[in-house]
Amino acid sequence: MLRRRDYETLYGRFRWDLPDTLNMAEQVCDGWAATEPDRIAVIDLSRRRRIWTYGELWKLSRRVEAALIEKGVLRGHRVGVLLPQSPLTLAAHIAAWRLGAISVPLFTLFRRAALETRIEDSGLGVVVSDEDGRAALKGLGVAVLTEGDLGQGMPSNAGVETGPDDAAVLIYTSGTTGAPKGALHGHRVLTGHLPGVEMSHDFLGQRGDVIWTPADWAWIGGLFDVAMAGLALGVPVVAARAETFTPETCHRIIREGAVKNVFFPPTALRMLKAEGVRIEGLRSVASGGEPLGAEMLSWGRSALGVSINEFYGQTECNMVASSAGDLFSPRPGFIGRAVPGHRVAVLGPDGEPCEGEGEIAIKRGSASMMLEYWRKPKETAAKFRGRWMLTGDRGVIEDGFLRFVGRADDVITSAGYRIGPAEIEDCLMSHDAVANVGVVGKPDPVRTEIVKAYVVLRDGMEGTEALASHLRDWVRERLAEHCYPREIAFLPELPMTVTGKVIRKELKARAAEEAKT
Repeated sequence: MLRRRDYETLYGRFRWDLPDTLNMAEQVCDGWAATEPDRIAVIDLSRRRRIWTYGELWKLSRRVEAALIEKGVLRGHRVGVLLPQSPLTLAAHIAAWRLGAISVPLFTLFRRAALETRIEDSGLGVVVSDEDGRAALKGLGVAVLTEGDLGQGMPSNAGVETGPDDAAVLIYTSGTTGAPKGALHGHRVLTGHLPGVEMSHDFLGQRGDVIWTPADWAWIGGLFDVAMAGLALGVPVVAARAETFTPETCHRIIREGAVKNVFFPPTALRMLKAEGVRIEGLRSVASGGEPLGAEMLSWGRSALGVSINEFYGQTECNMVASSAGDLFSPRPGFIGRAVPGHRVAVLGPDGEPCEGEGEIAIKRGSASMMLEYWRKPKETAAKFRGRWMLTGDRGVIEDGFLRFVGRADDVITSAGYRIGPAEIEDCLMSHDAVANVGVVGKPDPVRTEIVKAYVVLRDGMEGTEALASHLRDWVRERLAEHCYPREIAFLPELPMTVTGKVIRKELKARAAEEAKT
């Protein structure tokens, strides 16, 4: 665990300590079960409230392991996990890792086509799920194991020996900029997450800490930023994924789970802000996936009672930069600083670190960096430039602080200006009428592109031309003349990924079609 000290000392002295033998099942379950079997591992609110100890989680995972062995699962085989937040979800991953198999998290919100794509690409043979999942997977050529299929017996084997770079988990990208790709990670991926998780929660692991997220555990943010990280650090993890996130369920879960530490995706924060929610008693709040902006951060300090620590990363290499209120003061407009163990830079056209705006890149050696894109050697090679992994994001680093500008293919070119959509979205979100927004470039014969905003209004608000004009002025007065949205369209909802990100490529396609008419 990170020790409390100044940031420069922490960052300068940190070195990865990766043993030759490493298995995540040992990190999150087996080690604790052997030394402190009665320690609380999970506070399960998914049904009736129940406390699970590490010893009980170990027994459940061993029962899953026995069932997987019966299905013929061996080292290197892929095991799907199609479940909401629950102890069984954790046990399924742990069981697969103990066997040296590769777990594949799958979202319960996936429809048939999305499931079929991932099953086909990964070569899944077995999926641990529930009865809803069994129905969704019918006819897709996989064996389905539910809790009712588990026996009481446990295998006699002690597990397969694995190392840091042995394949452990295959997580598919959210597909915001193209077809989802499977990022294959080794057993070192959890170790790689821990410094950033600790940092984003102001040294997670303090007495009384209990962690929860409304994010699905099939997302790398839910699985490794919360569930597995909490277990590895000995922090009780709340399992309580609601089908629909509401302020009421959020309050209930925090109260019933005695939650002190929350990872809120930006979408959840926007919903809470739109409803005027206030939450007391939290020790830390982290957020990642999209930049929040100054308005949201200011609201968080007032409504949540803590500074929201933003963090940055990708499915391919996560938790590489973060804010940390206990280490340094936040800088408005910037996400945070590089997490110990990770070297973050922006690259110029020559592929070398540069001053000013460039492509955000992460140096090889980060423990949370993927091994490869699953069965995609060309895409894997294209992801790297020499010693750097490219993120496809544009950014700026000033005095060690990282500012996110936007996806490289989301940056808008208008009348010679390069405009990032995030700042405009943040500005529009600061208006009381706006519940959500996506900003893209719309093709324009004169300016190359114009800024177009697609806005979802709060309940009770009407999308009139007068409001559109007011919102245009709102941005013009607060940002700059060249980056206000020249067009605003009101929509009932935005296209979103299952991880809560706006799918800008769909908005861009919509804008391109509009430009043709």
